[in-house]
Amino acid sequence: MTVGILGGGQLGRMLALAGYPLGIRTELLDPRAEACAGQVAPLLSVPYDDFEALARFAEGKACVTYEFENVPLPTTQWLAERVPVRPTPRALELFQDRLYEKQFLNSIGVPTPVYASIDPVTPEAALEIVGLPCVVKTRRFGYDGKGQGVAHTREAFLSLVQQFQPHALIAEAFVPFDREVSIVGTRGLNGELAFYPLVENHHREGILRVSIVNPPATAADEALWQTAIGYLTRLLETLTYVGTVALEMFQVGEQLLANEVAPRVHNSGHWTIEGAETSQFENHLRAIVGLPLGSTAPRGYSAMVNLIGTMPSVEAVLRVPNAHLHLYGKSPRPGRKLGHITVRADTHAERNALLEQVLALVP
Repeated sequence: MTVGILGGGQLGRMLALAGYPLGIRTELLDPRAEACAGQVAPLLSVPYDDFEALARFAEGKACVTYEFENVPLPTTQWLAERVPVRPTPRALELFQDRLYEKQFLNSIGVPTPVYASIDPVTPEAALEIVGLPCVVKTRRFGYDGKGQGVAHTREAFLSLVQQFQPHALIAEAFVPFDREVSIVGTRGLNGELAFYPLVENHHREGILRVSIVNPPATAADEALWQTAIGYLTRLLETLTYVGTVALEMFQVGEQLLANEVAPRVHNSGHWTIEGAETSQFENHLRAIVGLPLGSTAPRGYSAMVNLIGTMPSVEAVLRVPNAHLHLYGKSPRPGRKLGHITVRADTHAERNALLEQVLALVP
């Protein structure tokens, strides 16, 4: 069985690696000949709008999936007429655009920060709705902190609007959150659902740096997790979604506000490779080819540290007990995700101690 993957980055790489034990081969399509997933699976390097090449790519595939949400929508729609594309291209259409995303979430009863589309002719109309401070974002092609900025004054707001022209923009009320969290879940071809524990995320310069996983320990933890599961269930079932998805949220007291949706495997789920009975990558593949989903139960306590821009000493990392190093085969450059380290332990205290050791090694 062969699955096609649109995109050849680290997520495609980890999907390909997860497929081999299941007997699932993957083939990738990415315009970049040097895409890092091409080191572990066959890579077709052509533009996404080369429809003759897409026709060849579709041949013999059980289905096609995508590893990032900025794949051109017409590419997935064209392929969907010839081979199953999972998740549905409708998910791309919604979650490529931050305005459509929030409108959809609100339509299914998932709360978000207050937001407004920015009219470039009368931008201050949006400011009247969201207030200050606020976040100005491009509606499309923003990730890892790109295409957004925080405004504390009217002048700063107008400056950001000007800076991001001619892109379509959205303004969102700034949320004084207690912490940032995410939930990763999977829906199978038969409607089966599986959810991983809530993850606490720490960002720097808009890029995820650390994810910490604590299974629910109190009634309040369980209630918060069930709220997140409820949000994600509505999304999955409304879209008849097949595959893995992540919902990033702000926690404010006992409330969760949805921030962004990633219709794919997600950075905050990398810990699942060693830290859960079944990884997010394996469950995504199981879902899209119609296999039963695996258990999402955590194996003790885990944390994941991203390697951004520069590399620590491999030897030093590997000396840390229960530290699992994943390198993506990329050359270093500022702001680039080069790999990640997961630590896993049987107790909360032991996990925290291992995490401190790893953080001391990471630039």
